[in-house]
Amino acid sequence: MKTLIPWLSRMMPLMMAAFLILAAVQLALMVHLSPTALLHWLLIAVDWARPGYLPAGLIGVALSLAGVFYCLSSDRLARRGLRHRKSLLMDVLSRLTNRTALEEMLARQQRESAINAEELAAALRARVIGQDQVCEDIAQQLRRRLALQNRDRPVGVFLLAGPPGTGKTYLAKQIANQTERPLLHFDMTQMSSPHAATQLFGSPKGYVGSDTFGRLTGGLKENPDAVVLLDEIEKAHPDVFKKFLTAWNDGHVTEASTNELVPTTRAIFVLTSNIATDALSAIADRLADEPEKMRAESTEALRRAGFAPEVLNRLDRIFVFRALRGLDLARVAALEIEQMIRGYGLNVEAGGIDPALLFEILQRQQKLGSMASARDILRSIEDMISDSLITARQQGRTHVHLVMAGEGRIRAETSEEPQERMNKASL
Repeated sequence: MKTLIPWLSRMMPLMMAAFLILAAVQLALMVHLSPTALLHWLLIAVDWARPGYLPAGLIGVALSLAGVFYCLSSDRLARRGLRHRKSLLMDVLSRLTNRTALEEMLARQQRESAINAEELAAALRARVIGQDQVCEDIAQQLRRRLALQNRDRPVGVFLLAGPPGTGKTYLAKQIANQTERPLLHFDMTQMSSPHAATQLFGSPKGYVGSDTFGRLTGGLKENPDAVVLLDEIEKAHPDVFKKFLTAWNDGHVTEASTNELVPTTRAIFVLTSNIATDALSAIADRLADEPEKMRAESTEALRRAGFAPEVLNRLDRIFVFRALRGLDLARVAALEIEQMIRGYGLNVEAGGIDPALLFEILQRQQKLGSMASARDILRSIEDMISDSLITARQQGRTHVHLVMAGEGRIRAETSEEPQERMNKASL
């Protein structure tokens, strides 16, 4: 009996066809139709339905193709767990979260593992003035290291060394911006005492602050793929150095309040230093075309200057920044002036910085030497024009231009706004 029921189920279409034929014969006998009359009416029906043959055939082909497509997609959906019996189920991600946003995050993670070094280098060169070789080298390093699937150390530990005001800190910020990574910025001049490590790595239980994570450990726990910027690393206390050695060598840091191991394998560490600037500048000028030899001599120069040997041994690369000269210094000064004026809620007009002003900055830079940065000079400029900028803002102006007024004096002037000029022209 168990085998008969499946057989009858398979034979059901043929049985239905036989029943329909018998019903048709029975109907013909009831109305007394002869075989000749039945054939005649059948031919009439065939002629009447002839125009519908082609549409019916096309519909049949379409239904057949749809059936084939459904069978193929049904198998694929079943393998993915989206098909259950004869119905389709909504993806759990579409039901419980924003699936599109999750897909974008996964796509961004894949892009990070295979970044375009040329595009990254071009983006960095466009923003960091006068350090083209450094931008290209660090972009290549990031591309190679992000492509590694299995790491037991951070993505990279890079030291940016060179004179102040050459763009070291700004480059680290741009790396975070261009790679779409969060930035954890720490001023190491504040870590000169032996107890400063508790700010970064937390306090042991029983001490003040043990109820919260350290700034570094907490930041890496929330953002494991962050760019960690350690500004002026040479000014940190040796006890702070020792904590970082574990992060760079073993791929984790320990949160003191909970003894939890926070991984650092997805982070990028960028260190900046102003130590041995004269020696490094001379090396950079002499070995500009020999990067490997330049890095070797730079490492030795930093060691002679007192840079901790245990830190140097764990650096992946040392990038030497060259002192800004000529038009590069003028470009930086112009950008700093623009940023300063924007701080007052104003903008610089197109061509609104007097060339004589930038030339004066270059002259002062040469007198002060390579240790002076454009920022030092710009502070004196701000003192000269701050009152003029405040007045311009109070008058409702949006754009200013700077002119030299003689004897080293600078004046911020305003002109008619574009809308005012248009109104006068229409009168």
